[in-house]
Amino acid sequence: MDSFIKIAGVAVAATVLLIIGNVIRQLLPKSKTEPPAVFHWIPIVGNAITYGMDPPKFFAQNREKYGDIFSFTLFNMKVMCYFGVDGNEFILNGKVADLNAEEVYGPLTVPVFGADVVYGCPNAKFMQQKKFVKFALTQKALEDAVPIIEKEVADYIKTTPGLKGQSGTLDMTKTMNEVNIFTASRAIQGEEIRSKLSREYARVYNDLDNGLQPVNFLLPWFPFPHNRKRDLAHIRMRNLYLETIQKRRKQGPEAEHDMIWNLLNCKYKDGTPIPDKEIAHMMITMLLGGQHSSASSSSWMLLHIASRPEIGKALYQEQLDNLSKDKDGKLLPLTYADLDRLPLLKNVVKETLRTHSSIHSVMRKVTRPLEIPGTPYILQPNTVMLSSPLVTQLSEEHFPNASEWNPSRWESKEEKKEEEEKETKEEEEDGDLTFSKGARSPYLPFGAGRHRCIGEKFAYLNLEVIVSTFVRHFHLSNVDGSREVPPTDYSSLFSRPTMPAIIRWERRVPEEKA
Repeated sequence: MDSFIKIAGVAVAATVLLIIGNVIRQLLPKSKTEPPAVFHWIPIVGNAITYGMDPPKFFAQNREKYGDIFSFTLFNMKVMCYFGVDGNEFILNGKVADLNAEEVYGPLTVPVFGADVVYGCPNAKFMQQKKFVKFALTQKALEDAVPIIEKEVADYIKTTPGLKGQSGTLDMTKTMNEVNIFTASRAIQGEEIRSKLSREYARVYNDLDNGLQPVNFLLPWFPFPHNRKRDLAHIRMRNLYLETIQKRRKQGPEAEHDMIWNLLNCKYKDGTPIPDKEIAHMMITMLLGGQHSSASSSSWMLLHIASRPEIGKALYQEQLDNLSKDKDGKLLPLTYADLDRLPLLKNVVKETLRTHSSIHSVMRKVTRPLEIPGTPYILQPNTVMLSSPLVTQLSEEHFPNASEWNPSRWESKEEKKEEEEKETKEEEEDGDLTFSKGARSPYLPFGAGRHRCIGEKFAYLNLEVIVSTFVRHFHLSNVDGSREVPPTDYSSLFSRPTMPAIIRWERRVPEEKA
């Protein structure tokens, strides 16, 4: 017992000394080339807890105290924040030779997506891979996707036990996770892949998604329970795709002309066909990329509509006023052209993406000494730069009453719309891929630069069709009658509503008999 007490005493004393040393180090004079740093008590851990609990709050508090440029410590990693439109421009449009994304995100994403894709390969290769998947993002593909997505949502409504009858409750986050797996897989990946993704795969997907937890920036291979589940889920998803790929190779060129068929016929610039393993990993990446952000955004949209029933009523009336009906007055199936006749719906999408960005932090690692223009600060190699378009999107400087979810604010933002269009028209060629350079808009829900999401148009379309279909079928409201929405869960790399997010639904028309 005495030995244990001595050991414990030594450990406590060592911890106290480390904390004191850490405090003294922070209080010592700093070089003028270093920005102010957020104070922290615990060595190594640094500001990880306060940052991880509520990143937007952490950003806002320290931005008010230090300005747009300051640093903080995240698990012994020095993170330099640069906010505002200047920060977005500096980081999102930084040169690959100066600011590297792969070194930051690779350890986190490779176990989830797989090797040799996205951040697990050189940027030049990733740019080629982005070009390959544009097969599903052509204008014709987008037009064809509208009836496909609407049918998936309608079928989900008809076959889900929790949506039988005339009224009930549902967990909106869980529902949108499932719905978006089905819409993303069918519209982007094809009918064969969709047919294999039953509701069971929503659980497999959830295990894979849980591998994107912030702690995995530091310990991606540590045998946490969530990492063991992540690895098993990755193997299962990869095998699903590999089986389909091998089947297609035996079938030859007459197989279904979907994304797998497209990737089987693509070659890198050096003439090398895409290996089967990389095709499988690209398919996993597309499913997660197409599903996760849309699942989060559609959940937030419908949760806000439930908190503001008058918005849901107006959205339904907008369809009745502007879209075609059959001879009995029933709304006809949606078409691509219909979406432009629903301005309130588009404003709901825009406002939700403004207030609930699924990615709160965009990071890059500095690879060589860099000066921040107009400041005395010099960035040293291995510093991690962090920008957050969400900061400007929630800033009173750009959006009055910024914390309020208010779709009507977009009705009077013609000048801002013109500015956004100007920004997105600035483009640069990177080999065969064209990407938007504009990063100075305060509204960047899909990022900017070479890492801007190429699926932006599909994401808007997917959200509009899902929400308009739910609005056709249901009147939504909060169970307690309040006008509140759930708090945000920041435990994953992607922000989402805290589960469960229960709302009440009432069918607009009598349920059709099977």
